[in-house]
Amino acid sequence: MASRPSVRTQFLIFNLFGDYVFPRRRAVWTGALLDVLRVLGVGDRAARSTLSRMKQKGWLEASREGRRSAYRLTTRGAGLLEEGSRRLFGPRPAGWDGRWHLVIYSLPQEMRALRRELRTRLSWLGYGMLLPGIMVAAHSRKGEVEAILRELDAEGYVHFFTGSQLELLPDREIVDRCWDLLDLNRRYAGFVGRHRGDFLTAQRHRRTGSGPTPEQGFVLRFWVTYEYSSFPRQDPNLPDELLPRDWQGDQAAQLLADYRDMLRKPAEAFIQGTLGVCPPGSTVAVESEIRAEETFVGWP
Repeated sequence: MASRPSVRTQFLIFNLFGDYVFPRRRAVWTGALLDVLRVLGVGDRAARSTLSRMKQKGWLEASREGRRSAYRLTTRGAGLLEEGSRRLFGPRPAGWDGRWHLVIYSLPQEMRALRRELRTRLSWLGYGMLLPGIMVAAHSRKGEVEAILRELDAEGYVHFFTGSQLELLPDREIVDRCWDLLDLNRRYAGFVGRHRGDFLTAQRHRRTGSGPTPEQGFVLRFWVTYEYSSFPRQDPNLPDELLPRDWQGDQAAQLLADYRDMLRKPAEAFIQGTLGVCPPGSTVAVESEIRAEETFVGWP
């Protein structure tokens, strides 16, 4: 069994909401959340403290009925999950016309926190830092960039250029300046090496009727997804012609998809048994809408 990645409780809770709560479009009882988090090794005190901070930051909102409380995502939190879902499970863009897409920004020093947030959010969309104040991507994300600028109230500080040919720099030099693909490729290969054996073993067990219990399936599926969720924060989703020859990213993505599909039923059975009873006023999606593969987050 591969070792678990290091954990930040907020990231863990966002992953839980993105993969298992948000697809159901509902609130969940706090006690049920604590039960699930306990299975993942998070104590009640740490969980309650983190949930409270996430509420203060505007990601979650709480409600109460008698002595029981519940949490649901805010509109802001739901938007972040949808953005993360596209980056984690969306297909790699096919084809490339040789043009780059630039975002050029200039913010005063007293707005450095906004500048950091803008850089981070653009990097999630696949932009890399070419020069100070200039970020580039191989594919146009105009609509998503404009949405980020509106959210951050940064339109007056940013210029967006789409379909630019950067004549003075070869494409490979642009890639090398913006991203460390060799390191990313090594980490993709490490992910495949750590989990391929466990996946094949789990496959054999399932064929012989000795598959995991619902709790075991949930825990295994959660942690392999959690570990993978760090990659979209750093992978610019470049076209094939700009990637290293032995690129491991596609193998890692396929392994994750196969692993998640194999463990979906036991994981969903566990979640239904723990989070299945929803607070009054919650809207429960029909079964066809709760497939966890369709929505996910990893990087608030």
